Amino acid sequence: MHSKTSIIKKSNDTEMDKQKLIDNLNEDLAGELGAIVQYITYAAKATGPFRPQLSAFFLEEVADEQGHAQYLANKIVALGGEPTTTPRPVPEASSNREMLQKVLEAERRAVNDYSQRAKEADAFGDKGLAVQLEDMVRDESGHSEETERILRDWPL
Repeated sequence: MHSKTSIIKKSNDTEMDKQKLIDNLNEDLAGELGAIVQYITYAAKATGPFRPQLSAFFLEEVADEQGHAQYLANKIVALGGEPTTTPRPVPEASSNREMLQKVLEAERRAVNDYSQRAKEADAFGDKGLAVQLEDMVRDESGHSEETERILRDWPL
């Protein structure tokens, strides 16, 4: 008798439950949807003499996050799940510096989450998903590094 939940067992005795993978990917999708809202909101809230550049920086990130969200939603459906439509809450920020710090925190979380998810995809036996998630780690690392560089000499 087969259960509705698939479990793939690797030779090193690590298991990844299909439903758990779907749930984790949905958490990642919520993060990407939240990032899209965060970037759009922060672009609108940017102020001061660097507003045009900062607003453009935030808006340029939306396309990458949208691409990640689309990939995750498609993968969730391919695995038999239902993609979430609820974004992760956007942290409030009252200054340009605070917005950049919140973005940096979100990007670092994404790097950690996708690194973990790539391991889970590997344990599940989905090499294509693992490779795509590693690519997303690279993207999010780049976003994180760029945000760190902006913050480095940001005026108080």
